[in-house]
Amino acid sequence: MSSKAAPLSQIDNKPLRARVLDSLREAIVAGDLKPGQPLLENELAAQLGVSRAPLREAFQILSHEGLVETVAYRGTVVRKLTKQDIEELYSLRCVFEQFAIRRIIAANNPLDVALLRELFDAMLLAAESGDLKQVNLIDRQFHDTLIELSRHQLLHQAWSMVTLRVRQVMALRNRRNSVLTQIAYNHVPIIEAIEAGDEARAMFLIQEHVVSARDLIVEMWDNGDEPTP
Repeated sequence: MSSKAAPLSQIDNKPLRARVLDSLREAIVAGDLKPGQPLLENELAAQLGVSRAPLREAFQILSHEGLVETVAYRGTVVRKLTKQDIEELYSLRCVFEQFAIRRIIAANNPLDVALLRELFDAMLLAAESGDLKQVNLIDRQFHDTLIELSRHQLLHQAWSMVTLRVRQVMALRNRRNSVLTQIAYNHVPIIEAIEAGDEARAMFLIQEHVVSARDLIVEMWDNGDEPTP
């Protein structure tokens, strides 16, 4: 008889309130809970198999993070994104990512480009299999990696302040794109410009990439087609 231990799954030691918070936050930033959608305590408690107490604690933290708000006669809802929110978020995001790319090009490290290409390959594979959730995850990882590869701690800290809203808007944007492979291929020219050390082109491309995403979301408001439950 073999003495080899059977494989065991890792135990999640997080307190219940932390797991509830993580679940709600992820649902919001992934676009599963949409802007304006009511967060009904009874329904959520039943879905998560918890009492309402950890839900209320989670609502308080999510409110501080700007992801939910209390609306008269409706209770707690996922905070709506205004056009001003999106304009401010994406103008700041563009500055952050352009700064990061300048530093990546200056460092001229082939391993940086190799990592970005690995992320593109993984994103394309997910897109070809029709896995929107995985595409969203890797899309977010790609842009987080640009910030990390800048090797600039203050930039990384500043990015962490806006990354939840960036993820939320990216997920909403990607849901509107019917061709998932195009989401992946949109990143190729940026990688190529970084690899070539062409700073001017890289700056232009990341600006176009960020602005096109912003414009798609803003267009939803202009057409009266903002995300609804």
